[in-house]
Amino acid sequence: MGIGFFKGESEARNEQQVTAALGRSMARIEFNAEGKILSLNENFEKTMGYKASDLIGKHHALFVPEELISSADYKNFWKRLASGEFLTGAFPRKRRDGSLIWLEATYNPILDAKGNVTKVVKFATDITERRNERALLQSVFDAISTSQAVIEFNLDGTILTANENFLSVLGYSLDEIKGKHHSMFLPEDQKNSSEYRAFWQSLNQGKFQAGQFARVGKNGKKVWIEATYNPVLDAVGKPIKVIKFATDITEKTKLLIDLKKMIDGNFTEIDNNITELNTRTVQSVDASTNTMELTRNVAASTEQMAASIAEISQSMAQSQGATERAYEQTNTANEMTQRMTGVVDEMGNIVEVIRNIAGQINLLALNATIESARAGEAGKGFAVVANEVKNLANQAARATEDITQEITGIQEISAEVAGALETIRGSVETVRNDVTNISSAVTEQTAVTENVSTSVRDMARSVENMSDNLAAIRTTTDTVASSVQRTREAAEVLTR
Repeated sequence: MGIGFFKGESEARNEQQVTAALGRSMARIEFNAEGKILSLNENFEKTMGYKASDLIGKHHALFVPEELISSADYKNFWKRLASGEFLTGAFPRKRRDGSLIWLEATYNPILDAKGNVTKVVKFATDITERRNERALLQSVFDAISTSQAVIEFNLDGTILTANENFLSVLGYSLDEIKGKHHSMFLPEDQKNSSEYRAFWQSLNQGKFQAGQFARVGKNGKKVWIEATYNPVLDAVGKPIKVIKFATDITEKTKLLIDLKKMIDGNFTEIDNNITELNTRTVQSVDASTNTMELTRNVAASTEQMAASIAEISQSMAQSQGATERAYEQTNTANEMTQRMTGVVDEMGNIVEVIRNIAGQINLLALNATIESARAGEAGKGFAVVANEVKNLANQAARATEDITQEITGIQEISAEVAGALETIRGSVETVRNDVTNISSAVTEQTAVTENVSTSVRDMARSVENMSDNLAAIRTTTDTVASSVQRTREAAEVLTR
């Protein structure tokens, strides 16, 4: 009996020490079987904002929110404790300032030797912050569940549960899918693929998966969803299940597929047009390059022609001057010939006078001969003189005749010279007029050629600029083609 006594005393001390330890780390309060407060520790005072003197003798209902006090659950709560039932859980309570607090607590009935409840000891921990976080998470989850399709799997892909949104999208009831494998939603060619096995391996490793997926609903209904597969981890970070959140994007995907077909058709047409434009641009660049070379050659030839015409113009100007001088000299020669003709005419007159004088002398010589014959011997000497005079007169007459013939020849030659000079003068005048006209034409041609040369040079520059512009267009078409390709790739991304 002594040994038993000491053993009971030791156990009692241990229980007291455990109770004291719990009291140091937790809020502790004691009630009688009806729920009236017997005692409380300092931690409970701090947790609830009361002093012990404010609470002793008052009922536990002081801490209960008003909307719960009259509830059947709360009335049954103290009946269960009074019957000796142990209760634990998270309970909403009211602090002294009226703020809501969540306590994770245990209500421990203490029994006497007869098994009657003598009091109830409560140990509690403030879990308000954790509860609020959980409530927030639950609110978020509820909001997501309201707007999205939600389904849960265990780690091997077996379906645990699904919300109405998910069931509506796939066309199933919960009983039709619960306990079956996720692969029931996959097209046949994907169920045994290595990619699908790797998909679940990643989820079992706690790796988040997201994307757009083709799925098969009831009766082969094809569905597109945008979904996230979220591994749920336990307290040590180990995956325990997978929750999938999904949105039905079937209609949008169909629109995108139709859009892709349309875009592909449009881009094919654009590609063809760009290719044709590029080809024509290349041909235009080649043609403009050839034209530019030809224009440069024409410009060079035009400049040479302009230089040649300038030299011709200079020569024609010199010819015009020489022709003017020849025309003036011809006029001078003509004038001198006219004067010479006048002199020759005057010489004819003089010869005529000489001829008359010779005739008269000859007549006088004849008379003298006659008279000398009458005179006889006395007239012989006079007859000799008269005879000599007659001879001289005859010689003078013959000389005059010769001079007349020469003068006539000179007159004929002078007339011919005058006619020739007149003809030359007319020809020189014609040449002068032609040279003048040619010189004027050459001068005009020089100006025109200079304008042509300038225009050809401008044209060469224009062709060169056109060639540069065509090259720029070709570069631009290449850039447009690249942009179209990038746009095509972006459009393809939209339809994945």
